Amino acid sequence: MNKIIPVLLILLMGFIAARASNLTDTVNVRKTYFTQQLKSEVELDGIPSEEAWNAVEWGGDFTQWQPNEGKAPSQPTNFKILYDEKFLYVAYRCHDAAPDSIVKRMGRRDEFPGDWVEINIDSYHDKRTAFSFTLSVSGVRNDEFVSNDGNNWDTSWNPIWFAKAHVDEKGWTGEVKIPFSQLRYGNEPEKVWGFQITRRIFREEERSTWQYIPQNSGVWVSRFGELHGLKGIPMHRQVELAPYVTAQTDKYKKEPGNPFATGSDNKINAGLDGKFAITNDLILDFTVNPDFGQVEADPSQVRIDGFQNFFEERRPFFIESRNIFNYQLTGSEAGGDYDSDLLFYSRRIGSSPHHAPDLNDGEFASAPQNTSILGAAKFSGKTRKGWSIGILESITQREMATIHRNGEQKEELVEPMTNYFVSRLQKDIKQGNTIIGGIITGVNREKGLGNMLHSQAYSGGIDFLQYWKNRTWYIRGNLVFSHVRGSKEAILSTQTSFEHLFQRQNAPEIALDSNRTTLSGMGGTVRFGKIGGKSGKLGQVFKFETGLTVRSPGLELNDIGFMLTSNEINHFTWAGLHYQKPFFIFRNARLNYNHWSRWDYGGQFLYQAFNFNSHATFKNNWQAGTGLTWNPYDVSNNALRGTLSVRRPAGIGHNFYVVTDSRKKIYTVLEYFQFWGFEKAVRGHDYGISLYFQPLDALKISLSGNHSYNWRRQDQFVSSVTQNNTTRTIVGEVKQNTLRFTGRVSYNITPDLTLQYYGQPFITRPLYNNFAYVLDPLAKKYDNRFYVFQPTEISFLDGEYRVRERQSGMLEYSFSKPDFNFVQFRSNLIVRWEYKAGSELYLVWAQGNTPDASADLNTPLPNSLWNNAFAEQGRHSFLIKATYRFLK
Repeated sequence: MNKIIPVLLILLMGFIAARASNLTDTVNVRKTYFTQQLKSEVELDGIPSEEAWNAVEWGGDFTQWQPNEGKAPSQPTNFKILYDEKFLYVAYRCHDAAPDSIVKRMGRRDEFPGDWVEINIDSYHDKRTAFSFTLSVSGVRNDEFVSNDGNNWDTSWNPIWFAKAHVDEKGWTGEVKIPFSQLRYGNEPEKVWGFQITRRIFREEERSTWQYIPQNSGVWVSRFGELHGLKGIPMHRQVELAPYVTAQTDKYKKEPGNPFATGSDNKINAGLDGKFAITNDLILDFTVNPDFGQVEADPSQVRIDGFQNFFEERRPFFIESRNIFNYQLTGSEAGGDYDSDLLFYSRRIGSSPHHAPDLNDGEFASAPQNTSILGAAKFSGKTRKGWSIGILESITQREMATIHRNGEQKEELVEPMTNYFVSRLQKDIKQGNTIIGGIITGVNREKGLGNMLHSQAYSGGIDFLQYWKNRTWYIRGNLVFSHVRGSKEAILSTQTSFEHLFQRQNAPEIALDSNRTTLSGMGGTVRFGKIGGKSGKLGQVFKFETGLTVRSPGLELNDIGFMLTSNEINHFTWAGLHYQKPFFIFRNARLNYNHWSRWDYGGQFLYQAFNFNSHATFKNNWQAGTGLTWNPYDVSNNALRGTLSVRRPAGIGHNFYVVTDSRKKIYTVLEYFQFWGFEKAVRGHDYGISLYFQPLDALKISLSGNHSYNWRRQDQFVSSVTQNNTTRTIVGEVKQNTLRFTGRVSYNITPDLTLQYYGQPFITRPLYNNFAYVLDPLAKKYDNRFYVFQPTEISFLDGEYRVRERQSGMLEYSFSKPDFNFVQFRSNLIVRWEYKAGSELYLVWAQGNTPDASADLNTPLPNSLWNNAFAEQGRHSFLIKATYRFLK
């Protein structure tokens, strides 16, 4: 607890300083546009020629935002806005002196292809959040939910709206029709909304805006212009129901004698998604028996360092409104592994079962790959008084595995029924210059698997954000807690898990207690920084952030959140000099500096690193960047899996990338990363190349390949063995090669009918040699940290290494061969047709193949990948899914 006192003092001092500062924003000159109510019908054909549009004047006078900020755009843009009781109507006239040069590229929804024009609507008028609707000249619709004053754009928000575009001799025009039911607003008789319109001219990579907002301001929504004249709009309580039905068949290789592997499985499923507006700004979303069969497969990932993999959420129900539920423990500008920690990680809901049955010879099992979600609901939104509310409740099914032996079957529990709960609350004060909030999460499981899982797990936190000086300076922070309950076995498992390692020797801050049935912990972060300001020469702006983040040894978030490790105190600093106006050969450029330091709660210094990186966009639209990281000191509490801390080699790393002009039909991305250990103990690289090809406006193809190599001379953990009251931590040299290819094809038959293919073959192969045991893990000299086995002391027989030490009284023990060869191929082909706004038909073919390639260790890596990834034992799934959305 003594480590937390300085953090609390920093939080308090920063908050007092912020409150004492001048909080009055210097408001820029805001434009206004006055709309009128629609008097007659408008045909949505992309041509605003109806008499109704003459009721309002054309808005215009745009200002270039990129690349020549503050100057007049190369082509003028105009717009009109009307409304009736149900819809907001927007018309665009995008003038272009060369209409044949307008780029009409198509893409999937939210890919923002070619030329487009976009409206952002702050209907809450909270100056922090907005709804974004983008119309491409090709007719592709794109939509995003904007939060954190423009610092977060969530493309997963998919409202129902309508739009058409048309190209003529003057350029192109567009018409947009947005249902008020898809927006959130208050019940005042005459409304004032913030709004912004942005146009992109693809061939020039130029963007211009109606309301000029300097790039150096660091903000977006808070500087919008205003829409006036909205009178008498009734409250529209959104009601949507979207039932679905799926039919699926799986084909795979039949296994003789296995009654669960007959070569074919078939199933039909149905469910319901829905939305109901409790008020106009608070929405209840619910799903019953959700299906995610059309969701793209996760990329293959394998780590040998012990840390868990993080996967992005791809399921629509959990993606929508995630900005409200997002609660990062740190979220620093400097970044780092610690930055991924979350109090709510939705991938925990419906994940793979925690238990797998142990099978004897002659036994077969049928077990679910994922836990079924019986139902889920979330209540979310934001009120006119600045309250952001999010409540999520989900129940997952009790999952059983069926075990077959000699004609008899029995069932075994692999996952208990579980309830997940998240509640998030935030309050905007003084038009969002001050924000306070909190979060509570809970996981409750029924009895079963008590020796593995917590019966209850709770976490929570409070947070604040204070802006001043026109929102260019800020201080923000949070304090979080966790509390888990369970059997002695479950809590002991938590204490000894990779994230905690209470069994680690010579660690005064932790103590293993096998009788505990609860475990509690806390954490927190404070960040102070500057995100904008006045431009200097060449439009340069200095930005920075510094802060501290802590995780106590007992902090445990992984029942519903994501946490890589506990028992850390991390300091970070980032500073950047950003040149936002063109100069010399550059359109813009950035220079950044970072440094990091880390300690544990026992006061042991663990880590230090310094980084410099630069990035530039050139006037020919190429991009490039490079960086150098120096890591002079590194001690890991996790690398030896809980026996001791170990000092790891200092080193230096360098990265470089280049992106050719993405406006071209063909462009390329090259990436390079190389690192070295100073004691010739670490070496590695990561090379990647991606090729993007757009032969037609409707067709886009991408191919990428990546090879990584990691070599550690001696300190890679292998095993921990105990013999005759002596514990040996076995380490070894490792050479790991990883090869990954990814292919994507997207073809738009129409803006609402797309064909998409994704495929990724993957292989990783770590090979171990030159085994040793840990002797003096913190010795300054690398070679003094380990005792390397002599050839006469170690032998290999029947898949095991057998050791007979000479220098320690002939101590004998063995450990398994750690080498492996992991191959995986995942792909899917999806036809998606939005045959009616919000209603979709999916045709899906998915292939998954994870063959047993463990014996294939001597074949060259590309050959092994080809021979195994495309072997016949793959599983093929064919799915038809139809949804129909009823909208009131």
